Amino acid sequence: MYTNSVYDPLNKFYKSKTGAVKEGYKLTFRLTGNYANVDFICHKDGENPFCLPMENKGGYFEIAVSFSVGLYWYHFDLHNGLFVGSDDCVYSKITANPCDFQLSVYSKHYSVPKWIKGGIIYQIFPDRFYRGDVNSHNIFDRKIHSDLKEDPYFLPNEEGEVLNDDFFGGTLKGITEKLPYLKSLNVSIIYLNPIFQAFSNHRYDTGDYMKIDPMLGTDNDLRELIEKAKHIGINVILDGVFNHVGADSVYFNKYGRYDGAGAYQSKNSAYYEWFDFINYPDEYKSWWGIKTLPAVNKDNKNYIDFICGKNGVIEHYLNFGVKGFRLDVVDELPQNFVRKIRERTKSTDKNAIIIGEVWEDASNKVSYGKRREYFLGKELDSVMNYPLKNAIIDFVKNGNASGLSKVIRTQIDHYPKIVLDSLMNLLSTHDTARILSAVSDIDIFGKTKIELAKIKLNEEEKRHAVLRLKAASLLQYTLFGVPSVYYGDEIGMEGLFDPLNRKYFAWDEIDAEILSWYKLLGEIRRNNSVFKSGAFKEIYLSDGFYAFSRKSVNEELLIVVNLKNKRFDIGFKGKLVNIIDGTQYTDGIKIEKNFLGIFKKV
Repeated sequence: MYTNSVYDPLNKFYKSKTGAVKEGYKLTFRLTGNYANVDFICHKDGENPFCLPMENKGGYFEIAVSFSVGLYWYHFDLHNGLFVGSDDCVYSKITANPCDFQLSVYSKHYSVPKWIKGGIIYQIFPDRFYRGDVNSHNIFDRKIHSDLKEDPYFLPNEEGEVLNDDFFGGTLKGITEKLPYLKSLNVSIIYLNPIFQAFSNHRYDTGDYMKIDPMLGTDNDLRELIEKAKHIGINVILDGVFNHVGADSVYFNKYGRYDGAGAYQSKNSAYYEWFDFINYPDEYKSWWGIKTLPAVNKDNKNYIDFICGKNGVIEHYLNFGVKGFRLDVVDELPQNFVRKIRERTKSTDKNAIIIGEVWEDASNKVSYGKRREYFLGKELDSVMNYPLKNAIIDFVKNGNASGLSKVIRTQIDHYPKIVLDSLMNLLSTHDTARILSAVSDIDIFGKTKIELAKIKLNEEEKRHAVLRLKAASLLQYTLFGVPSVYYGDEIGMEGLFDPLNRKYFAWDEIDAEILSWYKLLGEIRRNNSVFKSGAFKEIYLSDGFYAFSRKSVNEELLIVVNLKNKRFDIGFKGKLVNIIDGTQYTDGIKIEKNFLGIFKKV
């Protein structure tokens, strides 16, 4: 009796605007089906539900509602003990125990810088990209690799700690020298892992926020990089690590390397209240229990002012010409702190961008018992898109097209369109296995780090992995959002775990086939404006097969990936060209196994 009931939040007949909406927007909901009465049941997050009767329009029910800023949950009551709710894939189902659909309503003042859309991000781990002019200034007597092909140190010392105290000597000047290479990839944004003075090679243990690490270079080197990058259309954003600092820092100064008293040395230190000591001085709160990373009290006014105040860290680097920040572990930063970061950023440069590190759905994230409000207008512009990364890898390895579709549909439904177009779409980072290794069939079960470090793909394994990498990157470059390439992925570097995913860039071992592929994808994005904000439409999916379109007012592209044995036939009238290889098709395409296509009308 109720099988013809339909609701689809991604169809504008059923929900008049796709995804999140601005406050005050009158949103129309429709539900088809033959019922006596239907009610719209909705509640704002943390509040009691309200019930509104829907108007019977003859074959469907309708209601128009406007909302204030917030996160909402809703379903439909059929008045017979059954309800229409979500099936957890943004499709509807009839059930006695409904799962709510989600609606985000954001501030009418919320905007995201337009310059990020349609671009390409390139992530650089500064110590491992390019040395350029080697800086001999070594403030911590660091261990420096003489052979750039060596593996980073990954085994623990006698105390069981991995100190990350070995360096390859990458510099800011080195990055500047390689700007023409980055331009050849059509990169528009360079995202730098931390560059502030620190003890470790990853520099997430900040030693001094107001100093560039001497091994990387100087303030002038950063300015030169920013200016020369901007001259060729590339902006630079920095890693903002504001949740913790280094034990070996001017603020904590556990080892006495810095002049002046740190919090570890004296309760009279100007920085003492920045930290939470359990048993002074050796027991203190630290990030995930790592004693080299004492956690900062992010509610401390002096600390907030130091980061977000006038002439604070945020303003200091924006005045260099930096175009924004990626916020490390943003879900561990209090809401007030994140808002202060945004306020200072936007007041200094309204076009600077704030990207958060979030590994889940950022629209409804709960962290430390509190719902986060990243996309309601007062916090973030974008996040790292780990859910899409995981879904793409699962699809190219295991053929899970329904899982990919679920993530895509969910993000379209949950995120504001301005955020959707700006999502940082990654396939690997300094925290995950490199994409070529991640999509391979390497058996890592039960292997030690020493054994894993020796693994290198053989010719057959690599051939399969390269095909999957191409399919994954094709999706990464053509779906909504902005692709983010982790340095070295575009030349076929391998690496399973930290720090073996952080090797020095293999400048003399470039895989020409993979590099050419990434350059082609970059050209396709540059030459087709539909990737800035074009609408997405799913065309067809099956095991190992996924097809969708991107459409704007003046342009439409069809993207197809087939990694399975089954052949698929696509019928149409006229001519299409696959802009990947220039092949033209008339009145139909036969999609064979291992086929990748981006089709455009001739």
